[in-house]
Amino acid sequence: MDIKFNSQEELYTRVKPALNAKLQELHRLGFSYITIDDIWNYLKESKWKNGKDLTLSDIVSNIIHVDNKMLDEYLKGKLTKTRRSEYFDEDLI
Repeated sequence: MDIKFNSQEELYTRVKPALNAKLQELHRLGFSYITIDDIWNYLKESKWKNGKDLTLSDIVSNIIHVDNKMLDEYLKGKLTKTRRSEYFDEDLI
């Protein structure tokens, strides 16, 4: 079954449980300053930047298996340059 999303906001809502699970893991490991939006934005800019036709299972897998240290480095580099909230564009879906 092929699931289609009308917007990135709809996709974000659908994968939010996976984002929450990853966030809990990160907080347990001491990355208490990382937010759900940080995880989403990191994956959009790194893993999904050139991705087309990503499946829901691919996206959830990417969320759960994101490299914690790479996410941390990304965030430290971006923290002073960008706002800390989700953003959406039409390139992902």
